Amino acid sequence: MAILLTNDDGIYAPGLEALYQELQHLGPVTVVAPESEQSAVGHAISLITPLRVKEVSFDGRAEGFAVSGTPADCVKIAIAELLPGPPELVVSGINLGPNVGINVLYSGTVSAATEASILGVRGVAFSLNSYDQNADFAAAARLARQVLERAMGWSSWTNGVCLNVNLPALPPEEVRGLKLTRQDTGPLVEHFERRVDPRKHVYYWLAEIHERGELDPDTDYGALAQGYISVTPIHHDLTDYRSLGDLQALSWD
Repeated sequence: MAILLTNDDGIYAPGLEALYQELQHLGPVTVVAPESEQSAVGHAISLITPLRVKEVSFDGRAEGFAVSGTPADCVKIAIAELLPGPPELVVSGINLGPNVGINVLYSGTVSAATEASILGVRGVAFSLNSYDQNADFAAAARLARQVLERAMGWSSWTNGVCLNVNLPALPPEEVRGLKLTRQDTGPLVEHFERRVDPRKHVYYWLAEIHERGELDPDTDYGALAQGYISVTPIHHDLTDYRSLGDLQALSWD
């Protein structure tokens, strides 16, 4: 199984390196990832600046490419230009920090997997529920591989669907299991921190507060908080089909 590996934390991120090592057990892996961090860029693509690509080496061998663009750029150019043929699977991650609820809309990690599904390739995004730079990515990558081995035979995972997988930052024996979840739609709890620089100029830094009460255990947010691996199927069709009947009143016919 030919695998394309990307992320949004940058090509030298420890989460990508750990996942690269595990994915080699499943098939040949090519890395095409941003040359620098692209967190929270969403599904942005580069239109007015060129994409510069350079080969990078893993384990002393040329195994991939660093791209001066976004995660979605990486998937697009990999499939269109860099790979000898389309991959059978696109894997994005492992992201430092969870991508649950509304964060899915902002996440470059999830957008790379979504871009794969748009192009007709199975995509999966992996994120770790930790912001600790020294988090155990090796253990998380082993969990990710186990999830993939189970998911590859799942008939509902078609090429138009990507999987958003969030992994608990727990020892393997403390992970409570895996839950198929829906996306939490509650608002983010966040604020802007006001600061003043040495020249007395005011600036603001966006800060999120992730604690939120009354989490539904059937959502990605709730399941992860309870120590489960959360797997959420995502589709890029954003149409609210429940509203279409009411919208007929707006017709000009």
